[in-house]
Amino acid sequence: MHRIFAVVVTALAAYAASAPACGQDAPATARPPRFVTPELGDGPWELDTEAARVRVSVVTKGLDHPWAIAFVPGGDMLVTERPGRLRVIRAGSLDPEPIAGLPPIEPGLIGGLLDLALHPQFTENRLIYFSYSTPDPEDPMMSTTAVARARWDGGNRLESLENVFIADAWHGNPVTQRIERCCGQGPAGGSYGSRIVFDAEGYLYVTIGDRNYGEMVQDAANHFGKIVRIHDDGSIPQDNPFFGLPDHHGDIYSTGHRNPLGLTIHPSTGALWESEFGPRGGDEVNVIEAGNNYGWMLVTHGEHYNDDPVELGTNDIAGFVDPVLHWEPSINPGNIVFPMTDEFPGWRGDMLMATMSRSLLRVSFDAQGEPDAQEKMLTELGQRLRDVRQGPDGRIYVLTDETAGAVLALEAAD
Repeated sequence: MHRIFAVVVTALAAYAASAPACGQDAPATARPPRFVTPELGDGPWELDTEAARVRVSVVTKGLDHPWAIAFVPGGDMLVTERPGRLRVIRAGSLDPEPIAGLPPIEPGLIGGLLDLALHPQFTENRLIYFSYSTPDPEDPMMSTTAVARARWDGGNRLESLENVFIADAWHGNPVTQRIERCCGQGPAGGSYGSRIVFDAEGYLYVTIGDRNYGEMVQDAANHFGKIVRIHDDGSIPQDNPFFGLPDHHGDIYSTGHRNPLGLTIHPSTGALWESEFGPRGGDEVNVIEAGNNYGWMLVTHGEHYNDDPVELGTNDIAGFVDPVLHWEPSINPGNIVFPMTDEFPGWRGDMLMATMSRSLLRVSFDAQGEPDAQEKMLTELGQRLRDVRQGPDGRIYVLTDETAGAVLALEAAD
């Protein structure tokens, strides 16, 4: 069991203004004045960090709130834009024509076209998977998180589109929004999640947010605030922890999550790591194991928006798993990666996390695997960061979550 590594962040004044004090899905009335994002220059920039001097280059601009990037064999890159476009970067240049053939997408407040993953046998079957917020065709005010797959031959259109998963987490019409909810939770248009990742055995993991309806999360008969594990065709593995149990969705792998926006497989251990938003503080990083309950909304290091007390407290509560890391105030976590690249030997085995508080966070670990130090990097750019990945070329790629969004590449400057 990892010990708790509590982090109290002393924020710069610009960060305090830029990061919503109540998390990204806080009620609109609780939001502080917005920080004006500086225009991103053309670069490159050489920046000093504790373990490396880094050269940051712009791969491409011209993206609207890019959410996820995937590296295609041969050198192309696919990028999702949250407003509902799938783009391709060919030979380092952004194709001006979006890829057609996407399903209907409900962007909501924090929804849209979200994560992206290639099938493990992509070279043979050309299948890509993406998560998105989908409207109910019979009630467009209702929406949930879904995962679709399609064939992509490298051109500008998807073929053979089909949903492999639709979360039982519908929310949004006047009926559901009138249901009394505690704790000053935000609007139904937020907290969709979603990240998707394949493990070494080909299982697909999908994160689903609580849709700002946290009372639903501890109920195993729905998908609010869950991580699910499915086969690549959407069928349910029979060795899932709740498979076959009455009043349980058999695809649920873990529960007790608020808004999980980071998910990765550790390259050395094979463990599943996840990051998620808390409410007012209480952002977390967890190691996800089958059947575990991570607490929301009964256990959290955050504070409810209306100052209601947390029902069970913060940590060391029987039946619930404590986070590996947590932050007060919020750091606004995005995706995470454990770089194993020779480009940055000083970062090998560390965790990198993109944050909406305008930094790339690096966490190092001691010999026992416990987090022992943190560093905020790329703060000089002043950009909100959503995704971070290691590319096949060994460089680290970061997406800026801005209306004038960009893909950045990090390499050693020396």
